[in-house]
Amino acid sequence: MRDAAQETTQPPSQPTAAYRRTDRTVPTRSPDRASYDRELVHSILDEGYVCHLGFVRDGAPVVLPTLYARVGERLYVHGSTGSRPLRMTGAADPGLPVCLTVTHVDALVLARSAFHHSINYRSVVAHGTAYEVTDPEERRTALDALVDQVVPGRSRDSRPAGRKELAATAVIRLDLDEVSAKLRTGGVNDEPEDLALPHWAGLVPLLKGYGAPVADPGLAPGTTVPDYLPAP
Repeated sequence: MRDAAQETTQPPSQPTAAYRRTDRTVPTRSPDRASYDRELVHSILDEGYVCHLGFVRDGAPVVLPTLYARVGERLYVHGSTGSRPLRMTGAADPGLPVCLTVTHVDALVLARSAFHHSINYRSVVAHGTAYEVTDPEERRTALDALVDQVVPGRSRDSRPAGRKELAATAVIRLDLDEVSAKLRTGGVNDEPEDLALPHWAGLVPLLKGYGAPVADPGLAPGTTVPDYLPAP
């Protein structure tokens, strides 16, 4: 395993506006929906907090859902010290080849024909080699980012992890290098001969948001809902 202190090569201070295209980042189906725009990729990643991490174990594919956070041109993935990807990252040299995906579903697309039903979505796929983060400062930065990815500002309003908690928590790092976005937007794409059919067609938007916070019964007296959460 390569120690994080030995793997601290930073991306350029002024990265290009687009990620490079590779054989793995150019989709074979609907390549016109792919984008390599750096700002778009970042916006899709920053809106989510659950990713799916794919890797190969004993010759078979494994895909695990887990928390992630973006810090600049790096993704940090949360796990436990006994998790499969961490054990494999620690045993592998130089690291663990992975594929990480993030997807947002924005609308259901209901067409007149069953064939043309679809969804409007935004997704990111990142390929690369993951490494365990062992440098203490980088781990703390990553863990704070993981908390703030779920609720921005929360890391400053909670007790930092203690020594035992840090020992039980693993962080894996993946640099954003071989990465692309893919999107489907717009309305129904029915065949011209189906337009007169008596079936409703259109979009059903899917909305995401916070509900009213539900306080823990054991809150200390006088503890109020923080400003970064919606008021009850």
